[in-house]
Amino acid sequence: MATLVRDGDVFILDLGEGENRFNAASLNSLDACLDEVEAAAPCALVSTARGKIWSNGLDLEWMAGQGEATAPFVTRVHELLARMLEIGVPTVAALQGHVFAAGAMLALAHDQRVMRADRGYFCLPEVDIGIPFTPGMSALISARLPVRAAIESMTTGRRYGGLEAAAAGIVDEAVGEGEVLPRAAERAAALAGKDPVTLQTIKRRLHEPVLTALRGSQGL
Repeated sequence: MATLVRDGDVFILDLGEGENRFNAASLNSLDACLDEVEAAAPCALVSTARGKIWSNGLDLEWMAGQGEATAPFVTRVHELLARMLEIGVPTVAALQGHVFAAGAMLALAHDQRVMRADRGYFCLPEVDIGIPFTPGMSALISARLPVRAAIESMTTGRRYGGLEAAAAGIVDEAVGEGEVLPRAAERAAALAGKDPVTLQTIKRRLHEPVLTALRGSQGL
């Protein structure tokens, strides 16, 4: 489950240690953490994890047992992505490990991304696992990545290492293992004083087509 600690003006959201997949319990913990961050604004948010994985996305095994509840759950995932995209605080994803599928989409919903240079992959493997992107997910990826990177990542399932991801414009910076979280926190702290209402309004207008697509998307 996600946990939250505050370091000055920066909240550190820890997704956990393990695969950090999205299910009902993990989304509940993420929503609670974001509630706390929003209540404390102005501030900034850094999302990180422990171990070799930042997030592997949807908990497909858990979802397989949900029956008719699967579609509403996917709607909740869309709402999480939309919420992160428009939240009225600066956000930086500190990608210390693998970031796959819906986990990669959550990283893209942050304002900035710092990735480990020497280990870990950014990957959208949906084309290889037979799960098409929802319209909302497609809109998010297309808006947040350069055109060439969006097409390549979505249609080939390519795995990008940190340096490759930086060169492709997927992440803002690729750094050494011990620098990922400090560098992300530094970026976040520099922006922590932004007025939350103004920032959220700007984000909502900037990302309006993506937010509309996410909130109008159906299940997988």
